[in-house]
Parts: sequence; C-alpha cells; structure tokens
Amino acid sequence: MKNKVVRYGETMRAKASISVACALVAVLWSCSTRADNTSAGRPSAAQAKKGVTLYVSKFGDNSDGSTWDKAFRTIQAALLAVPDDNGGHRVVIRPDTYAEANLYPAHKGAAGAYNLLVGDWDGSLGSGATGWVVVDSGAPAVIVRTNPNAPTGNPTFMILDSGDPNKEMGLKSVDWWGPWRCDPNFSGVVWDRWIFRRIYASGSEGGIGWDMTNQAGAEFSAIVEDCVGIGRFAGAAVIAHRNRPAEPVVFRRSFFMCLDVWGDAGAVYVRAHNGNMPETPDAVFEDCTIVGPDNALQVGYPGFQGYTRVRFNRCRLIVLNFSQPQGTPSAGVIYSDLAGKFLHVDLEDCTLMGYKIFGSRNGDMFSYSLKGINRAYVQYRQPVPEGFERLRFWPVDVFNELLPGRFASSKTASKEK
Repeated sequence: MKNKVVRYGETMRAKASISVACALVAVLWSCSTRADNTSAGRPSAAQAKKGVTLYVSKFGDNSDGSTWDKAFRTIQAALLAVPDDNGGHRVVIRPDTYAEANLYPAHKGAAGAYNLLVGDWDGSLGSGATGWVVVDSGAPAVIVRTNPNAPTGNPTFMILDSGDPNKEMGLKSVDWWGPWRCDPNFSGVVWDRWIFRRIYASGSEGGIGWDMTNQAGAEFSAIVEDCVGIGRFAGAAVIAHRNRPAEPVVFRRSFFMCLDVWGDAGAVYVRAHNGNMPETPDAVFEDCTIVGPDNALQVGYPGFQGYTRVRFNRCRLIVLNFSQPQGTPSAGVIYSDLAGKFLHVDLEDCTLMGYKIFGSRNGDMFSYSLKGINRAYVQYRQPVPEGFERLRFWPVDVFNELLPGRFASSKTASKEK
C-alpha cells in the first residue's frame, strides 16, 4: 500500500467512564538483546565518549559502585554517582526487585553519548544472575497521601510520619508518585539522553516515562528497549517536551499497560509542546505491545494547544473493552482530547483492536497516515477507518502477546475462506 494520509471524522459521544477490570498478565516474549543501530533515534553503538560504569547489587558492599563487589545497593545511589554530563556512563543492575520510587540521575547524557540504565537480563554483564530488574515503586514502606495544600491542578504527594506502612502495601496510585521523579517543581528533563534497557517498572502511577513539568517545551530524547512498563495512569509516557528532529523519543520491543480509565489514562500517553506540526515524530514505538482498558494511545487534555506527532511501527495496540453500544464502550484505541489539527499519527504494519479504532472528544478527528498493511478488529457494528484491513477473525497472533507461555503455539488451525 502506498503512503496514505487521511482525515477520519466521525461523531462520538464524550469519553465515558467505564467499569472494566484490567488483569495483569504474564509478559513472556522473546526479543533480541542486540540493539538495532539503524532505527530512529539510536545513537551509535560506538559512542563518542566512554564514561564510567557503576554497578548495583543488593550483595555489594555499597562503597563506590566500581565493581560488583563494591556495588551500590540501591539504584538511586548509583544514579547520583554519575560524575558529569559528558555522557557515555552506564548504570548496570543485578536482576532483583528494588523497592524504589521517584528515581533521578545526577546528570543528563550527551549528544552521541547517551547514558545507559540496564538490567543484566542474561547474566552477560557479570552479575551472576538472570531475569528482570523490577523497579517496584509501590513497595517502599512509606505512607503517601495527596498534599491538600499543593497549588496545582494535579496536586503533589506528601509522605506522612505517622501510620503503619505495612497496612498500606500495594499499588501507590497518587499523582506524581512513580518510578522516575518528576513533579511540578522537578522536571523529568534530567533524564534527557538516557537509554533504558531490560527494566520492569510498575507499582504506581506510571511505568516508564517523563514529564518536563516546570521546563515544559524543553528538547528531550530518550530510548527504551526491551522493557515492561505498567501503571495506573500509563505504561509509558513522554509529556511537555519539544521535538528534537534527529533524536525522537523511542520505545522499542517493549510491553506497556495502563490499569485505569479515569481522566486521561492510556496505555501510552504522549503530549508534546510544539508550536507547529513537526515533520518528524515526537515519539516512536517500534515492535511494542500496548494494552489498556480504554485507550492504547491517549493524547493531551481538554483545552491544551500544542502539536504532537506519534509513529507506530509493527506494533500491537489492544483495548480490552468491547462493550455493547448501549453499554459503556471504550473511547478509541487511539484517542485525543485535542482539536484535530494538533495531532498526527503515523502507522506502519500495525494491528489495532478494540471497540472502535479512533476517537476524539468532540468529533474533531486528528489526521493519520498509513504505510504497509494495518489491520483493525472492532465491535462488529463499528466502522473501520479508511485504509485499514478489517479483520473477520479474532487476531490470535496479536492476543497471544497477553497469554502465558504455556498457551503459546507456533501453529494455528486454518481459517475458513
């Protein structure tokens, strides 16, 4: 199929509040550990500067992080030991579960020399262990509440001195509490030009993401590879940044899920602060599985004015709500709260499934382009946007991304013609 740019319009009711439970699923998939240096936004493997390597392990002596024996025992300690903003530094983490939240580095990376936060997934980095580095931001033993005196529409959190943390273990769904620090007074831009690899982040509002907050409009780039992000609000997010044409934010070979339908929750959330529609994407998703109860992609909030461009290559976007029309249907696999002119979505060889494919708050639909074969599976009475292949059969190959390994099969029965 030739590249096709379409403006798809339809009338839809305002985004409904739905009642649908979203169960965490076993995320078992095979993906290459070799980085693809030819894809969008990827700095050269032979980076311009070789920085220091800092190690994290609960079995280290917590001294200087220079070896596994001397490893820091927390991720935060290693991040604060990054010595400068010249880039090329590595924080290498032993597979384990880390009860840490609101993490931030001492320094950004540099052009052509991104810093790296990496889990020793297969033991090849010398930790003596294999598996996930789990950053569980719901596990810290603290009492967290919304700050009633915070002067913002999204109030910050506060930690109480009283109370028993053991009685409040669980997912900490409080605004601004997450694995990576950002709040109205602290910008996520500190993570500029970092690579995240083999990290499993969950337990709170977000999975893997950054909000520029008080530095809205700052240029920002980051790369996420072979990760899992699960959060109440979003599994992945990049917010309030400005497009850096040669270095978009890239999410690659990863699994993202959100656990809520309230407000602007979405499996992935993107909102850039561009003054006009960029020629290149603000965020790129490659070979990702993206799952939510209401939206796979959510963009913006009502009344915001700023241009955003998002690209999906070979992705699976799944919304779990297939309600009846008279019930509580989901608002769209891709949904925007913005005026149509403020969003453009590029799709190449993707499969989207959910009650309906596109949605917008007031029926002012965004533009999109298609390349390759893009498939859609919807509630049977819903239209499919122009250019999509409408699927007759349940997309077993796509939904298999959510099944435990014991259900996997390399073969499927032949389909009726």
